[in-house]
Amino acid sequence: MDLLAKERALNAEQQQQITLLEVQRRDLELDRVRHRRATLPEAVRVTDIQTDQRTLADGLTAVSVEVADLELEQRKADNDVDLVRQRSAKDRDLLDSGSINDAKQLTSLQHELESLARRQSDLEDIELEVMERLEDAQHRQAALLAERDQLVADLAVAESARDAALASLAEEEADAKAARVSAADGLPAELMALYDKLRADNGGIGAAALQCGRCEGCRIELTPVDLERIRAAAPAEVVRCEECGRILVRTPESGL
Repeated sequence: MDLLAKERALNAEQQQQITLLEVQRRDLELDRVRHRRATLPEAVRVTDIQTDQRTLADGLTAVSVEVADLELEQRKADNDVDLVRQRSAKDRDLLDSGSINDAKQLTSLQHELESLARRQSDLEDIELEVMERLEDAQHRQAALLAERDQLVADLAVAESARDAALASLAEEEADAKAARVSAADGLPAELMALYDKLRADNGGIGAAALQCGRCEGCRIELTPVDLERIRAAAPAEVVRCEECGRILVRTPESGL
């Protein structure tokens, strides 16, 4: 209570109290600039693209590994088919040479050629299946590479837009800070200390105008008793809202 009484006993010239509203206005401008910077759509866009890039990079790594594995698998399938073809060609040349006169050997060689033909057919089916899987993986890889290139281009545009927006906000912030310093210049240190404390405790608003009998800080109509108390206060007395505790600044529109 003693501290509150001390705060209520604070005095400042009426024009200084009105100037405090300008300080409050500039502080709110700075708060808005900081909020816009923290929630900047252009910055969100950059973050989204970077997230997409990381996701795509994971997918590209996976499909690149798949392509490499399938290329190895296809080389093996091609080699298996070539080996069977070479063996078949060798047996066919031997059969056609007429150098084998033994009927049993001829029959065995013909059976081997038939077996090799079936083996070649099976291996060619495997080779074709691997080739189709490889082509599909390569198409997916190409699509991801194209998407990666597009994201790089999109990111450059997004970063440029973000940087321009940040530069604009920096200018607004600098202007608001300069105006705030100018407005606060010459105001009593005790008044500013109370204002800063109340602003920190009340969502960024430490001082508010008394407008037509209402506190513009908490938007609550003052009671007749409170209004009478304020009417009776000296012009230099710093009065407070009984509801929210903020500094109430009297102006010609206060309705007193």
